[in-house]
Amino acid sequence: MSDRAAQLRGIRAWLVFFVVCLVLSGATAFPLVHELRWTEDVLRHLPAPDALTDWITRVRRGLDTADSDYPFLLYGTDWLAFAHLVIAVAFYGPYRDPVRNIWVVEFGMIACAGIVPLALICGPIRGIPFWWTVIDMAFGVFGVLPLYVVRRRIKRLEALTPHDPTRNTSTGPATGIHL
Repeated sequence: MSDRAAQLRGIRAWLVFFVVCLVLSGATAFPLVHELRWTEDVLRHLPAPDALTDWITRVRRGLDTADSDYPFLLYGTDWLAFAHLVIAVAFYGPYRDPVRNIWVVEFGMIACAGIVPLALICGPIRGIPFWWTVIDMAFGVFGVLPLYVVRRRIKRLEALTPHDPTRNTSTGPATGIHL
């Protein structure tokens, strides 16, 4: 197998891993009420920290109230789930043509980095315990790792790919001028 084929295969494997995680993360935002009930039941049978059990119980009660009295509030989590799924679809571009679509990977890395300030700012405003904010920030930290690997591999693939002057690989407007 050539170096180029090996790089492409590695890029695609990491992208599939990232997309699967993104889809699972999004899909879990749809059934939140049921998930929290299940999680609370599981925690009652495990030696879980009291702070975690108390927090899950509080969140479950809030979701139960929202679900019964204000179900339209949960529509926001439906949109959160949908956004995850749409973002996952965007990664088909780098799967097909990694060099041309590296910007999608870089966009994902920026989005992962944005999780940290969002959690640090909005967590306290919304009364989220700091330890849970750390868990939220971990999604950005762990999300950026496979994307970093993918970006490095795409740069290696780009170095192995012969330059085609008829192909505009710029991220600028399609003017025929290579940036």
